[in-house]
This record gives sequence, structure tokens and C-alpha cells, in this order.
Amino acid sequence: MNDRHLGLDLGGTSIKVALLERSGAGFKVVWTDQTDTRAWLGPDVVTDTLVQAAHHAIQSGGPVTSVGLGVPGLFERETGNVLLFPNLPGPWKGYPLRKVMEGAIGRTVWMVNDARAFALAEGTMGAGAGYRTVACMTLGTGIGGGIMIEGRLHQGAFGVAGELGHQTIDPNGPRCGCGNRGCVEALAKAAVLAELAGKGSAEEVYETAAAGDEASLAAIRRVAEYIGIGLANVVTLLGPDRIIVGGGIAEAGELVLQPIREAVRERVTLVPTELIEVVPASLGNSAGALGAALAGLLRP
Repeated sequence: MNDRHLGLDLGGTSIKVALLERSGAGFKVVWTDQTDTRAWLGPDVVTDTLVQAAHHAIQSGGPVTSVGLGVPGLFERETGNVLLFPNLPGPWKGYPLRKVMEGAIGRTVWMVNDARAFALAEGTMGAGAGYRTVACMTLGTGIGGGIMIEGRLHQGAFGVAGELGHQTIDPNGPRCGCGNRGCVEALAKAAVLAELAGKGSAEEVYETAAAGDEASLAAIRRVAEYIGIGLANVVTLLGPDRIIVGGGIAEAGELVLQPIREAVRERVTLVPTELIEVVPASLGNSAGALGAALAGLLRP
């Protein structure tokens, strides 16, 4: 049997799939795919879509030795039951996702938060490979994060360490999907960026900002300031060798990354600014699925 590992990344819009194979001391991407989540149809339909995506991957890429599933929220580590999927509609709380998946696929499924999966992939085989301490942030519908230390995913005593998007930035700020007020996510996610700019979507903000639209540029600077505050806290607490930024907002490139760098460096006074590296992710849209595959193998 090939030493192949299947990763599934459950997103609000699409489910991304990847097959990894060990290659010497590293890994080789064998196959990737994606399909619509159909999130509005609820947990049963979404789970069935995940199962079908897994079967298709195995039929297309060959047998696998492990299965990892990246999910957009929190779950009970012991049972795999959902605790909180803030950006997926439907009655997810308490849903036995792991049990249903394992029964349908016939294999053990290792679950991991999707942002932690992103961090695991980028820290193992992406922009953070070879660095001692790496902090990762994903910017999009929500804002997630993960931390890699000495090549291992750090999840802390409760399994939720690395939630960079749920730091409190403004205690009187807007309500976040996690139930707190003033999180980085509540102040800087894609929908907020679009609203600040008066545009229909974050993508429209990027396009008009590139053309010089002042409202869009101002919205990017505002969002970047909040993100910068959160990342400055991370630099002060962890002193990462490298910060990696990925996800939808980050796909706008330097238009977004440079204001974030400036905001971070403005607020960090204990570290020489030239030592603070904020770089884009390198694995593209498959990072979460690749990280899920690594999670299934490594069981972090």
C-alpha cells in the first residue's frame, strides 16, 4: 500500500481535498480537488458531501493510510462532536461529525481546526518550513490562526491555542461569532472590510483599491491596523521567527500585507523592527487540506 494520507478541509463555500505521500524526508502532493460545500443545506448534507469527496479521492488517488479533517470551529477532542462552527449555518452544536464520517468512510478520522491545519501545512512544508517558531493567520470569512514551535503544532492545554483571530482588541467592540466582543475577527474579517469600503465584497475592495479608490484604501488601512495589533501581541508574547498570512484577504498581496507589516512594527517596541518577518503563505488554496492530511498522519 502506498503511504498516502487524505486531507479534507471543510469551508463555508467549498470543501478542498488533498492526498499527500511521503517522499524521502518530506512529502509530495499527489492529488487535489474541491467541491461545493452546500452549507445552507445543513449538517447532514454537508457531511454527506465530505464523505463523497473522501470516496472520490480514494478512488482517484489510491488507498490511504490515514484521514484528516479540518473544520471551521471547535469540537470535543474525545468525541469529535461539534461545539461551535460560527460561520456555518444550521444546527451544528453537538453534531457527531467524527462518528458519522468514520461510519461512512470506514476509517478513523482525525479532526483538527482548519486554521491549525493551515499552520501545520505552512510550518511543515510551506513558508514556515525550517523556522523554529512560526505564527500563522488566515484572513477571510473569519480570521483564524495557529502556532508551530520546533516543528510541532502547539495547541495548548485545552486544544485551542493559536486562535489569533479571537484576541480581544476592543472590549466594547462588535459581537464576534465566538460570543466575545471586539475580537480581531469581528473587526477585520472580509465582510467588515467590504462594509467599511462601501463595496459589495472584499474582492471588489481589492480591485478598486488597486485602481486608487480612496475609500477602499482607507478600509484596508483600518482593517490592517486591527490585524497589526493582534500580530504585535503575538510578537511580544511568542517572538516568532516568521509570521505567515494567508486566506482570502491576503490574496490581495502587498496591498494588504504592507499595511499589516507597518501596523505590527509600529506597535512592537521590544524587538528590532527589521527582525519582524510578515510573509504571504506559499501553499495556496490547498493549504488547509494539506494540513488536514498531515494532521491525520502526525496526530498533533
